[in-house]
Amino acid sequence: MGPNGEQVGIVRVEDALRLADEAGLDLVEVAPTARPPVCKLMDFGKFKYESDMKAREARKNQTNTILKEIRFRLKIDPHDYATKKGHVERFLKGGDKVKVMIMFRGREQSRPEMGFRLLQRLAEDVSDLGSVESSPRQDGRNMVMVIGPHKKKAEAKAEERRRKDSEQAAATGDSEPQPADQAPQAGETASETASTAS
Repeated sequence: MGPNGEQVGIVRVEDALRLADEAGLDLVEVAPTARPPVCKLMDFGKFKYESDMKAREARKNQTNTILKEIRFRLKIDPHDYATKKGHVERFLKGGDKVKVMIMFRGREQSRPEMGFRLLQRLAEDVSDLGSVESSPRQDGRNMVMVIGPHKKKAEAKAEERRRKDSEQAAATGDSEPQPADQAPQAGETASETASTAS
């Protein structure tokens, strides 16, 4: 291939090297297993730099969804419930999955339907941010449910970044500096500045 991606055809190695030298480019083998091997005329340093930048950008945008865990008791106080529900909402807004666990003690194990109702209530309360991925199931002394976010983590991070940028722009936009030609110099009074301007 030529420097602009055009097909040159089958060329001897010596001729290809000469073409690369004349164009001031490198001869790079892009498909060594093909018969005959496919080579391209390009600036190898620039190609390597661009591929590194693409890989770095892909790593930056790649996010791992973390499974956060919240524990409830069967007899939870309304204020505690509201606090823990707030944590679940924060995790879901951040794009993380939440494993909600109810721990049963003593005779509470004979009343799994109460735990089921509590988990259903929580799922309904956060339904605008996430949905149930794993329905409530008994696991020994515990009952477990997994809630997944509607937004992917990358989308949540991008939205958070946009929100912070707009807040910073609003904060710096309020206090604009005075233009240099109108600002009084050190040792000058405002009246002297006005008389020199006229």
